[in-house]
Amino acid sequence: MKSWTILFIAAAFEIVWAVGLKSTHGFTRLWPSVGVIAAMAVSMWLLAVAARELPIGTAYAVWTGIGAVGTAVIGMLVFKEPATAVRLVCILLIVAGIVGLKVFSK
Repeated sequence: MKSWTILFIAAAFEIVWAVGLKSTHGFTRLWPSVGVIAAMAVSMWLLAVAARELPIGTAYAVWTGIGAVGTAVIGMLVFKEPATAVRLVCILLIVAGIVGLKVFSK
């Protein structure tokens, strides 16, 4: 269970850096860029730690899935990106895949 907790924290840092990319303006702003790069490093490190015990395919898919869902939801809530029915269904499909991997993995 510890590895799953670490993986979820890694995914949270992935959301942080993905959302933070917008504030870097293409890595032309120093401090937002430093923050994004630090969050990337922490996220990758925690993914690697979690992958010591979890299958890498599962760990990577869950990490990217949570990052994608979290980033999309924040995009809709904070940046007013469209929240169409089709987009929400697709996000739910990603969530279903993440839950499936968690339930049916070691």
